[in-house]
Amino acid sequence: MRKYVKHGLLAAAFLAGLMGYSQNRQLDNFRSPDKNGINVFESPKDTMLTFDGVKVRVGGSSTLQFQALDHENSGAVDLIEIGDNFNLATANLDLDVALAKGVRMHLRTYLSSRHHPEPYVKGGYLQVDNFDFISPGFLEEAMKYLTIKVGHMENNYGDAHFRRSDNSQAIYNPFVGNLIMDAFTTEVGGEVYFRKNGFIGMFGLSNGKLNQAVTNPDQTGASILAKLGYDKQLNDDFRLRLTGSLYSTGKSSRVYLYGADRAGSRYYLVMENTEASATSNFRSGRYDPGMRNEITAFMINPFLKYKGLEFFGTFETAKGKADAETDKRTATQLAGELIYRFGNNENFYIGGRYNTVDSEDPSGSDITINRTQLGFGAFLTKNILTKLEYVNQTYDGYDTTSIFHDGKFNGVLLEAVISF
Repeated sequence: MRKYVKHGLLAAAFLAGLMGYSQNRQLDNFRSPDKNGINVFESPKDTMLTFDGVKVRVGGSSTLQFQALDHENSGAVDLIEIGDNFNLATANLDLDVALAKGVRMHLRTYLSSRHHPEPYVKGGYLQVDNFDFISPGFLEEAMKYLTIKVGHMENNYGDAHFRRSDNSQAIYNPFVGNLIMDAFTTEVGGEVYFRKNGFIGMFGLSNGKLNQAVTNPDQTGASILAKLGYDKQLNDDFRLRLTGSLYSTGKSSRVYLYGADRAGSRYYLVMENTEASATSNFRSGRYDPGMRNEITAFMINPFLKYKGLEFFGTFETAKGKADAETDKRTATQLAGELIYRFGNNENFYIGGRYNTVDSEDPSGSDITINRTQLGFGAFLTKNILTKLEYVNQTYDGYDTTSIFHDGKFNGVLLEAVISF
């Protein structure tokens, strides 16, 4: 009995601490994890800094999907039997800490994910927007336009990763699934941003490794990240953003640009064989071009929003090879999504996305994957979103012995998201 009383008192103290923090949970230079963070890309550069002591913001998210998908192929390889049911609920824990004036730390832990049902740290970073902690007024004029990020963190390649679902943080994504070629990786590195009058410039370096270790020092070199763009609210009704991004590594023991998401795909066990499991086959429905040791990728993203109507596009090309290959291969991805937000405070939306990938596959085939997504969403509050999606994906060009030969999957998913 004494043990339960002790645990109860500890829980009460913890909740009391959270209630104290909940009076003012907004931080400087911070993208809100709720509806207010939609169509925000890089964390905003605030003109006012309000630091008055170390402040900890405890946040998180949780999602649950009901999946009703069917899949089929030519029969060369048997597919696992799947039915209509709920997927594993996923959850994140976020810690964001104001450490000094214009200095903030972010840390995200996946509490539950498709690949890892047990908790593990995704990554984190230190963001610096002011140097007063060194000396009051130090580089004050320069820091009006500069932001510095350092950590083992999500690399800022392209704009699509700002709209993707990151495990349970799915409130920014108007659909349930991410792109077919899902460009996302976490590496140790640093990024420097310059922003002025709508113009955006970023240059970064990372060590090109997802799994950190000091072994095999001759097999890995630095990766280069760069972004150039323009983002401006031109008038009360119209916003324009256009960016171009680069990710390039000349030497790596294993490039993970299209295979680094350990949380997993939303389309559970589609196009998988009879031996598959949800945890080990966690990238179902996605495509990794298999450029394992050398890659250069470019992504161009236009974003236009006129009143409630918005368009977001992706043009991406990647070129690279694995160690065993003598010639480089190319993969190209196109995606366009059209969303209409309506109702009080744009609490409802309907939309569609078309996504296609053409690639010189490691198997030697020239393959094409096409996906159509139709979605509807409703915000019950700014922290609660429900989504309904119809998806249809087809595979073409695969060899007759491949599991993807004449393959396709389609059906409906319902997703509930809580984010705070």
